[in-house]
Parts: sequence; C-alpha cells; structure tokens
Amino acid sequence: MKRYVALLRGINISGKNKLSMAELKKGFEKLAFEEVKTYLNSGNVIFSSDEDDTKKFTNQIEVMIKEQFELDISVFVISSEALEDILQNAPDWWGNDNKEIYDNLIFIISPAKFSDVYNEIGEPKKELEKIENYKEVIFWSFSRKDYQKTNWWSRTASSNINTQLTIRTANTIRKIANM
Repeated sequence: MKRYVALLRGINISGKNKLSMAELKKGFEKLAFEEVKTYLNSGNVIFSSDEDDTKKFTNQIEVMIKEQFELDISVFVISSEALEDILQNAPDWWGNDNKEIYDNLIFIISPAKFSDVYNEIGEPKKELEKIENYKEVIFWSFSRKDYQKTNWWSRTASSNINTQLTIRTANTIRKIANM
C-alpha cells in the first residue's frame, strides 16, 4: 500500500468553496481509498491505495467533489515518496527557522508547467522574494513585512494561471509529509 497526498485548490477560503473535511474524508473512502486522514480545513487529504496512478486518482477525486459537493475544484495528487524527494531537494534558503521570512510551496497542477507559471507571473523581486523550481513545484519565500510589495504575492492570486496552482506553507507540507 502506498501513501498519497491530495491537495485541493481553494477550499474554505474567505467563505468560498465550503467543504466539510469529515464529508470529504467519507468521499475518499467511497472511492475505496484507505487510511484516509485530513489535515487542517484547507483541503489536505492523506490516503493509501494499492494502485499507483496519480492521474487516475486526480480525476476520480475531482469527479467525486463535483458530484458530491457540486464544486469544480482542481486537485494535485502526489505520492509520499515524491513529496519526500521534493522536501529533500529544497533550496537552503527555504523552510528554515527565520520568522521574518514566509516559506511556501507552490504545486503546479497539470497540464501547466513552471515555464507557464513564470511567463504569467514574471520575475520575482530579488530584494523581497526568491523562487526555485523543482519538478512540479516552486519553492517560494518572501519577507513577511514586505509581502504586499512582492511580485508573486498578488499575481499568484490574480493571474490567469492561478487555477492551476495550489499553495501550502513549508510547515503544513512538512506535517503532511510526516502523516
């Protein structure tokens, strides 16, 4: 049995796309996933399966959410091993204990690629933020006090590519990886 993580985009944010994690868990169990756990109220689901097909899982989960909750939500599914590989390849500047820096991991939902995201959002402001691409994610860190001045803060939310991104903090991803 392999462990997987499903990250739902835009769940329970500012009263939009409301979804009960208990009901979501039941939906995953109806799909025959096992050892289903949710983390936080933002659409993080950890589950196990004998199968090894993240594209199939993504489609099944998106269809289940559409049918059960009447929400059109993008989902990013990744194996625990792939997530661990990503964390092991994080840049030195990402995810450390510096409280003045906010560290995020941007997951790029297929078929989008890093080049699509970069072309849409543009260059980070070097004095305020850093990005680094690795496989299907972007490590992104920025100054907490100056976040509104960064290029990526507003553009990840307002760009045309935003529906193909889901973002989690370094702390959230580390906790999920250890579940």
